[in-house]
Amino acid sequence: MRTTLDPKLQVLARKQLIDGLVRFDETQGYRGAVTKLEPAGEWGSKLAEVKAFSDVAPWRLAVVLEATDQSARIGFQPAREPGGGLSKERETGILTLEGVKWAKPTWGAMKGKVPVKVSQVLETGDVIYVEPLAGKDGQFKLRQIPEISGAIVAMDPQTGRVLAMVGGFSYDQSQFNRATQALRQPGSSFKPLVYAAALDNGYTPSTVVLDAPLEVDTGNGTWKPENYEGKFYGPSTLRFGIERSRNVMTVRLAQDLGMPLIGEYSRRFGIYENLPPYLSFSLGAGETTLMRMVGAYAMLDNGGKKVTPSLIDRIQDRYGHTIYKHDQRECRGCSATKWESQPEPAIIDRRERVIDPMTAYQITSMMEGVVLRGTGAAAGIQKEVGKPIAGKTGTTNDEKDVWFVGFSPDLVVGVFMGYDKPRHIADRASGGSLAAPIFRDFMKVALADKPAVPFRVPAGIKLIRVDPRTGMRAVPGSAQILEAFKPGTAPPDYYSAIGVTDPDGRPVSVSPEAERVVGGARGLY
Repeated sequence: MRTTLDPKLQVLARKQLIDGLVRFDETQGYRGAVTKLEPAGEWGSKLAEVKAFSDVAPWRLAVVLEATDQSARIGFQPAREPGGGLSKERETGILTLEGVKWAKPTWGAMKGKVPVKVSQVLETGDVIYVEPLAGKDGQFKLRQIPEISGAIVAMDPQTGRVLAMVGGFSYDQSQFNRATQALRQPGSSFKPLVYAAALDNGYTPSTVVLDAPLEVDTGNGTWKPENYEGKFYGPSTLRFGIERSRNVMTVRLAQDLGMPLIGEYSRRFGIYENLPPYLSFSLGAGETTLMRMVGAYAMLDNGGKKVTPSLIDRIQDRYGHTIYKHDQRECRGCSATKWESQPEPAIIDRRERVIDPMTAYQITSMMEGVVLRGTGAAAGIQKEVGKPIAGKTGTTNDEKDVWFVGFSPDLVVGVFMGYDKPRHIADRASGGSLAAPIFRDFMKVALADKPAVPFRVPAGIKLIRVDPRTGMRAVPGSAQILEAFKPGTAPPDYYSAIGVTDPDGRPVSVSPEAERVVGGARGLY
């Protein structure tokens, strides 16, 4: 049996997920010792009876033997001998004030305060996890098992091969795989599917949609969707809508397209089997898995070809005969025994195409803007990774789930964080502040020795310089970006529902031809 997992990426994914979970958990304060025991006498045998997670190295279980204001002396859980007995050696170490600085107690008079004494955090008999303090021999840092959990998946977008998958902090703690088994709301990370449906049905990245208060009659009351920041920006382009993750704009799109169409796109991309036709589901209110979301983004990355996530490449019997192979593409000419001037081998790909490759590139280009200017910019992904990256943040109501799913031309990675029993994570918690840094740190190392390959532009796409605010063709002196348009959909020269001015601030006149071409845009309001 040959698996798809890449050992180096698997180790990297585990490290970055754990670092991200611990980084957030420490901001929530120190919850206290794992348990307590009486350290007098033979403390080693007593500590050996406490269950320690076996897969959290270099963390180790220890007991506080003595605690003072400046330091604590700790004794480590003794190792087991090959025969099952305890080692007679007793190893000790020192935990200094530097090692507990992060540990703001969540109880008592010191609640929420930075400790200035070790004794404010630890007591004799506390059973704790510690980690070696970098660069300081024999000194250790206090650790705690994070309450929050999450998952990370890395995938080859061309084939669906899962290169790395981590389903939680510790398998020894919980065998529940949050990458494949946890059904959670994807929030705004679902929006690219709504925008892709719009781009396939008459919209362009420069189409203007109104970002303003909206009321929807649900038949059982009135629903008023709100943007995350509680602000509205008026008439805005589709690109602006996805870069800034505007909820109200997304609902207006779903109203115009119809939820049955959104449901069909979600089925094609493997996110939902049967999406209910309620407008709130256009904002990611349905439940799905991280693996499904990463698979959907892989299809956007590869130009719209269907992929099925898999952890098995091939299974062979004892005689070497292949009884299962994940990659069903046919390679004509690959079995030739020698060169006889025959044509080069050709790979025949009969996979279903779930979306127009031009649409896939348009939505990819818009999600590059998320990383450069939008909700993912604060994580510094582009600066740190230094390669073309596209992606989308996701944050659910009451900040219960946070996501970031993104990709380079040849690698898709998704990150999810949330409590196993969903609850509020923290005030202003978001996919951009919690999940995106884990994605960034993974991609920085995973792509370190890879060339900066740009996203592949399909035949037919026209790249035109436009004003990012109005979506119209850029005028001299204005801000400019390269926008992707399908044939026949490029914007006219001098019209914008938002309004265009020349470099001196004077309104630009609208030609009658342009008025006739795009006058219908007002209907999108």
